[in-house]
Amino acid sequence: MTEGNFVDYVKIYVSSGKGGKGSTHLHREKFIEKGGPDGGDGGRGGHVYLVGNKGLWTLFHLKFARHIKAGHGGDGGSDRSTGADGEDKVIEVPLGTVVKDKETGETLFEITEHGEKQILARGGKGGLGNWHFRSSTNQTPRYAQPGLLGVEMDVILELKVLADVGLVGFPNAGKSTLLSVLTSAKPKIADYPFTTLKPNLGIVAYRDFQSFVIADIPGIIEGAAEGKGLGHYFLRHIERNSTLLFLIPVDTADIKAEYDILVNELTKYNPEMLDKERLVVISKCDMLDDELKAELKAELDVSFKGVPYMFISSVAQQGLTDLKDRLWKMLNE
Repeated sequence: MTEGNFVDYVKIYVSSGKGGKGSTHLHREKFIEKGGPDGGDGGRGGHVYLVGNKGLWTLFHLKFARHIKAGHGGDGGSDRSTGADGEDKVIEVPLGTVVKDKETGETLFEITEHGEKQILARGGKGGLGNWHFRSSTNQTPRYAQPGLLGVEMDVILELKVLADVGLVGFPNAGKSTLLSVLTSAKPKIADYPFTTLKPNLGIVAYRDFQSFVIADIPGIIEGAAEGKGLGHYFLRHIERNSTLLFLIPVDTADIKAEYDILVNELTKYNPEMLDKERLVVISKCDMLDDELKAELKAELDVSFKGVPYMFISSVAQQGLTDLKDRLWKMLNE
């Protein structure tokens, strides 16, 4: 999937159908001059549903479908016949889609399971026919209920990527390169910041035909929680990951300081991020000889007390098998 086709935010207008009106028909038949009321009920208006589909990874199919309207209910007929129900509209969305009311910003619900079905806009109820209003004192009512109007609303659909592992790091830290060597994904890779503008997903093939999903999230900068850089645009994707992989290049001036900035931005955005499993990965370690690596390890043992870390090189394919083992263990403990 090309970067331009990854759509994770859309605004749409939805409208459910109005209910059909009840009938005021009076029964007429040969030899039955005054048969009384027999008007049927109106049909209900069509609903607008959202359904989870695990085969979808993006909201691209809704990018140009800005108006979604369900059908109106049919009017009631004679002989107590009920009008037809309006046609329902079903919108399929990827798992991890959050639905918000555009006016209030309130979160209405979220779709997290395949086949999960939620009513977004309920159709109007059909009106009762005059048959329901007959009585001993009013045997020929000539009135019926109109159908209720449907619901019109503007909603926002936001996709929070569902992945097992989220790659977190500064711009140009090598996240896309790591994703490309661990999976079959083909993210854009270049030697400048913010090469990745949208999340990239890849499936890591593990032993015995098992696998897990890893997401390359656009780079974090200091102040991202306040909206700097790509800000909130990508931070929401990290909320869904059960494990966070912090990627820091070995040529960084202060590895621990960079890690602290990353953790601080995630915490300011959502304090629950601290509850996730964390692994710090020091990349580009093909630049170090054994002596330099031993010196760095002695420093990190002190500064990263209690936080697991390891050394890898994506380009030289060093430590990648150990990394997969470590992630698999963290995901399945």
